[in-house]
Amino acid sequence: MRALGIDVGGTFTDAVLVADGAVRTAKVSTASRQELSVLEAAAAVGATAIDRFTHGTTAATNALLERRGARTAFVATAGFEHLLHLRRQARAHLYRPCADHAPPLVPLERCVGVEGRIGPGGELAPLDLSTLPELDAEAIAVCLLFSFRDASHERAVAEELRRRHPRAHVVASHEVSPELREYERASTTAVDAYLGPVLSMYLRSLADRCRSAGLPVPYVMRSSGGLATLDEAAQHAAFALLSGPAAGVVGAARIAALAGFPDALSFDMGGTSTDVCAIVGGQARREHERVVGGAPVRLPTVAVHTVGAGGGSIVRRDVGGALRVGPESAGADPGPACYGRGGERATVTDANLLLGRLPERLPAGIELDRDAAGSALRGLEPEAVIDVVNAELTRALRVVSVEQGLDPRDFALVAFGGAGPLHACALAEELGMDAVLVPAAAGVLSALGLVAADERRDAVRSYVTPLAAARELPAEGEADLRYAGQSFELTVPLGAGLPERFHEAHRDRYGYADHDREIELVAVRTAEVREAPPVDVTGPPLAVRGPQVLELDGSTAWVPAGWAGETDAHGTLVLRRAGV
Repeated sequence: MRALGIDVGGTFTDAVLVADGAVRTAKVSTASRQELSVLEAAAAVGATAIDRFTHGTTAATNALLERRGARTAFVATAGFEHLLHLRRQARAHLYRPCADHAPPLVPLERCVGVEGRIGPGGELAPLDLSTLPELDAEAIAVCLLFSFRDASHERAVAEELRRRHPRAHVVASHEVSPELREYERASTTAVDAYLGPVLSMYLRSLADRCRSAGLPVPYVMRSSGGLATLDEAAQHAAFALLSGPAAGVVGAARIAALAGFPDALSFDMGGTSTDVCAIVGGQARREHERVVGGAPVRLPTVAVHTVGAGGGSIVRRDVGGALRVGPESAGADPGPACYGRGGERATVTDANLLLGRLPERLPAGIELDRDAAGSALRGLEPEAVIDVVNAELTRALRVVSVEQGLDPRDFALVAFGGAGPLHACALAEELGMDAVLVPAAAGVLSALGLVAADERRDAVRSYVTPLAAARELPAEGEADLRYAGQSFELTVPLGAGLPERFHEAHRDRYGYADHDREIELVAVRTAEVREAPPVDVTGPPLAVRGPQVLELDGSTAWVPAGWAGETDAHGTLVLRRAGV
């Protein structure tokens, strides 16, 4: 098996080739057209005669954040045209009543209704397709009332729209997110339609270029941590919304398990941002809804938390004179001042260089200019810059651990990305953690995660019925449960003793359980998984004791005083605090 994984980031594009038991890596600068970076990375790693190619992309994420999607229309049940604009009652910011929500992806003039209505028990009014107005749009999202129970009206509307607008990208909510909660389902469908033409164009172009270069058409990483075919991702772009960050978590879970740490915190610090996630019992934590770019997306995703703090993050002082880092980044071009490519603004990388924590030459052939870094940081203490960015990163790690009821002292910290191993030991000390894992392929672990990812297809079925009245449930998967009358659910693994395990989960989360209260089954979530081929990860033997700078393949580690460790059988450097 010759397997290739390529992850496109904001600053670098990483490639991992696993062939005949050997692992080869490469890192190239990301171009404005991502497909060109993919081919360059494949060539740099020497990819030929590939059996399996997997790809992680930020194309959908960036298009949503930058509002570069298609001209989209929204079709709702007549009388509910304002759904995307009404939202929920929640404020945009809890303590700033005047703060505005992000504008909806579809303006009100392109939100229309169609006569006909489905209720919770069936059809209330017949569908009248003649009331469906003509639309001027590249993409159309359809979300009708109660289509998660009965999709007949919604299916007919989607078919009619595809007949009338054969060139438009039409998405119906039952195809993407067949769940209750009208606004979240509508928002998810709108996001999927809005991004569809953009991601489809990119993936089709990538497929054509791969064929020309003798590479197979790639699988695409799903937000849930599994893989989708290119056609599946092109049809439903929301499935790949968090494609890149999910790949890193998959790789971190694999490395942590091999090192004997089933519980770990994934810490991926790149040039532009940092992604963190909790791994419990060898599995990355997942969530079923999150907000991206101001739009709720109700789909299974790896529970990644992202902050705009990376090696290339710009250092500045705010109007009050306080030191700030990010979220603005120097990117790949011109990059940090020390890259010598014309950048003049100070970054985290410049501070690390002046502190002696970086070599003179980085991966991808970048020679570092210490004088340029000093000029950019004039008037700023490098130590203060690192303290500020570490405080931001510590807050991020607390979000996925302490704020989720997890004690970070029981976890190991898996540090990767170009800058992750530079900051990991300081963060571990702040959180009381005793072990830091630095993979041999730390600089390209997201790409390794792509190689190690399973094919995964998630499915959800809505019930909204008493648990006692539900028919036989699947043996594996998860159930969304709540006490009758509650507004929100807890997700509990399926299997024997489901009611009692729900009571226990409710007690753990809220401090009490009501055994006399009826339990309501809201939804059942299952996944069809096809395991990836095994990947044997190895690395050179190392033994380190701080303070020491360690040059790795695609990354650099800073081991401060009081930390020491050596590599395990899989090439992972296991660092521990002295006396632990």
